[in-house]
Amino acid sequence: MPTSTPTVLGYYRFTDIFYQWHVALPNPEDVSPLKALIAFNALTAPDHPLRMQGADGIELYIGTFDNGEARLLFSSAQVEYLSSDYLITQSSMQSCSPSVYSDAASLKKATRIIDKNNRRLKGTGTRLAARRLAFERIRALWSSKQGIWLAIDFENWDRDHTVYTEFGWSSLRFEDGKEIEESGHWIVDEYRTYMNTYVANNRERYNFGTSEVIKKKEFKPRIASFLNEAKVYGPVFLVFHDPSQDIKTLREIEAPITNLSHLLPDLPPSEGLFVIDTAEMFAALEGETSANKRGLEQVCRHLTHNPQFLHNAGNDAYWTLQACKTMASGDPVDIQREKRWPLHISGTQPKAVFPEPNSDDSDEDIM
Repeated sequence: MPTSTPTVLGYYRFTDIFYQWHVALPNPEDVSPLKALIAFNALTAPDHPLRMQGADGIELYIGTFDNGEARLLFSSAQVEYLSSDYLITQSSMQSCSPSVYSDAASLKKATRIIDKNNRRLKGTGTRLAARRLAFERIRALWSSKQGIWLAIDFENWDRDHTVYTEFGWSSLRFEDGKEIEESGHWIVDEYRTYMNTYVANNRERYNFGTSEVIKKKEFKPRIASFLNEAKVYGPVFLVFHDPSQDIKTLREIEAPITNLSHLLPDLPPSEGLFVIDTAEMFAALEGETSANKRGLEQVCRHLTHNPQFLHNAGNDAYWTLQACKTMASGDPVDIQREKRWPLHISGTQPKAVFPEPNSDDSDEDIM
């Protein structure tokens, strides 16, 4: 009785298929048709057989390996060529995210950028590699359009951090492929007159709706209910800009975060609570190898946002989510860096180098 052969799901390096596949063909007459089929112009043509219906280009994949290096890939479903010399399985990569190329020029540029950045990454250490891995996993999770992305922020009285004066939130989920965004801002009534000494007092300057004033006794149960209600959408991606203090606050108020995970899954989950850190995302995007991370305002401005009245919990949450959305919905990390800041990229180092804030050309090429 014949037995079925298990299907191996994996990927092939673009360069292996492009440069080596034809060498393995036993019939020389097949070489020219194959080369024509996988040429840059052919791959990005609207009628190419590998192009998905409704896509704006050919969808390839970018796999990130343990050393932080990336490779442009075909999927095994796209290429029925199961030689073990070339097949790369999911388990041999840290992440793999889709990327669409609409024309030959963008596809050629992608291969050059990936190769160039792999050379830059030599000797940069594990911190940047981990950041790049997380960035690509976030891109893959975002592209799955599952669950809810929920940015939250607390403001405390700066003379007593156990006094919670504000809570802000901003969410994004997908319905029928469309983005649904909502935001809110709560002010604790009993602490409304508490003014900060060292931090800006922007409590009354919420820019994205009307602030809701709630009683102190409502604060903890409202947040608990709010987080539990978010779970009906599937996985909850809690978005912070440097999460340590906000997560500490969530634990202090006994919020339902016992299953909170800092480890992002390889594949889109059906449930769970996950931490997304936009400070780490931006560090990956600019190629920062040290422990240094930029503040929310700097990150937003480098992403061409114009945040106003930060240190209002609602505004902070809104701009944190917008920063996440801008990066997660963009190109793979290296291509995105090149597009955003072409004048700030070194030929030998992975980091984008920006002028000091007070220098004469500090606004140049901040895209």
